[in-house]
Amino acid sequence: MQNKINLLLLSGTVLLGLNVPVLAEDILKNQWRSPDKSDVEKLSFEIISEDAQYLAEQVPINPSDFSLDLENPSPNLSPKRREALNFPTSLVGKGVRGLGFTLNFPHNVKSQINPDIYSQTSPEQNMAQVTSVSQLSDVQPSDWAFAALQSLIERYGVIAGYPDGTFKGDRTITRYEFAAGLNAALDKINQLIASGLTDKVTDADLETLRKLQEEFATELAISRGRVDALEARSADIQAQQFSPNVVLGGQTIFGLAGGFGGNRPGDGEANTIFTYLTQLQLASSFTGKDRFRVGLISGNAANNSFENLQAFNTNMARLAWQGNYDNQVSINSVEYRVAGLGDRVVFTFKPVGFSLGSVLSPNSIYADAGQGAISAFAGSTPILRIGNLDAGLGFDWLLSDEIRLQFAYGTRGSSDSNQGLFGADHSALGLQFLYKPTPSLITGLAYINAYSSDGHLDTGTGSSNADTSGGINEPSQIHALNASMRWQLTNKLVLGAWGGVMVTDSLKSDAVVLSSTYTVSLGIYDPFGRKGDLFGFLYGLPPKLNNGVLIPTADTGNSTHYEVFYRYLVNDNIAITPGFFLVTDPGHISSNNDIFIGAIRTTFNF
Repeated sequence: MQNKINLLLLSGTVLLGLNVPVLAEDILKNQWRSPDKSDVEKLSFEIISEDAQYLAEQVPINPSDFSLDLENPSPNLSPKRREALNFPTSLVGKGVRGLGFTLNFPHNVKSQINPDIYSQTSPEQNMAQVTSVSQLSDVQPSDWAFAALQSLIERYGVIAGYPDGTFKGDRTITRYEFAAGLNAALDKINQLIASGLTDKVTDADLETLRKLQEEFATELAISRGRVDALEARSADIQAQQFSPNVVLGGQTIFGLAGGFGGNRPGDGEANTIFTYLTQLQLASSFTGKDRFRVGLISGNAANNSFENLQAFNTNMARLAWQGNYDNQVSINSVEYRVAGLGDRVVFTFKPVGFSLGSVLSPNSIYADAGQGAISAFAGSTPILRIGNLDAGLGFDWLLSDEIRLQFAYGTRGSSDSNQGLFGADHSALGLQFLYKPTPSLITGLAYINAYSSDGHLDTGTGSSNADTSGGINEPSQIHALNASMRWQLTNKLVLGAWGGVMVTDSLKSDAVVLSSTYTVSLGIYDPFGRKGDLFGFLYGLPPKLNNGVLIPTADTGNSTHYEVFYRYLVNDNIAITPGFFLVTDPGHISSNNDIFIGAIRTTFNF
């Protein structure tokens, strides 16, 4: 059970034990599998944990659950309740297959029953002659009750037999084993009547069932008592435990990278570097309809790696897993997600580590730092990074099987009482519609409305001129639009694209700035027949300041990003990804030499 929950929590579908909309991409989401039919994001509900689902739907059992009510022959029982009423007993440790269900019989039923209940007669009474089947401790094949139940079983297909094709109808069973079979017969008859197939059930069979219920009333009552006790115990566990399950998962990235090219003010030289990034996450669920996670992170990408002045002096040289934490462990994520409105909405609250992409789906298969693109730019649209936020909230609403509505609001410095959640110097509000017209295509349209006290975009992936909005350094309103598309052309080919524009409008002067960005990608799954491998080709334009009013200058060059990588899956937990990317006219400065960066990334998921 623990391993099962671990897998489910870290696979991204995200809430423990219930049907919920798929959340935005998770940094620990495993995307190494190859698609069966399509690798597009699921716009449907998923059952996460059958065990947790069962606990979530417990309701008191009425005595009528154990009897056949001819006036109301279809008691309102869930599938889980019907399964629970099939009291497990002993048939030499084997299971009996029925139509639509499996009835399992663990060995030695006496050890599962209260001895005081099991031995209700004195030794003298045990020695006395018995003349009624209700007094028998065992049920013999020659007893009328045995023959009656066997006849019902054979006629209505309640039990089909053992795996070897035999029924073993001539062996002696305990009364409790018999009661289990009787329960199965009652359920089957109820199902037939509820389905309108009353003509399939004869009056003689109904009379036989009445007699059997009378003869085995004690055993049926014991079955009811055991189920009630299990329900009470389950309720106690849920009420008393702070967290039924806490799961630890993580990802570590080793990165070996080198580059050359560029021009001043960067030196255009970069020695080969060997870095790491480790992320750990603790995940838990308190109600079965929520998820609480705390993330820890550490890394050693010192001095901004290839971005610094002594190297290429541009954000366009940033690696996807780059993080300068000086080998210190820090908390990089605290979030709580809970389902509501009939489990069709997931609400997100994230006071640490928030970005618009925490809720608004990037709609990209390259967004994961350990499994996707090599560069920071190519993984997903920079528009979702606007504001460099750190805290926020939002919701992901499954309006229909084809449409999702996502909303996010975040700020930078919300813990400062002088700024707060709604008065911060940097904030952003995002709204995105995702539309799935076919099983293989997902399209998205997002609108971002942000406020910046200095007019900066702060995406960290484009030219310095674009990221600072031409250096206007004034309180500004930022409006951005982004369109995205992910199309599964075949089981192996995925075509992706996103593109957007950003307008910075000064609130102090007439300055206005227009910037743009886009990427087109092609992914090939299993190109050499190896399950889990991915060949990625990406081409795009990092954020560029196209033109503006009352700014010193627009970007004069045209940086183009080319990237190729191959993710080689060693096993379910390890992947090795060699790749490189080329940026022409880095910084959107035409006089700059092109830069080349190659890397080998090894990712460990655990």
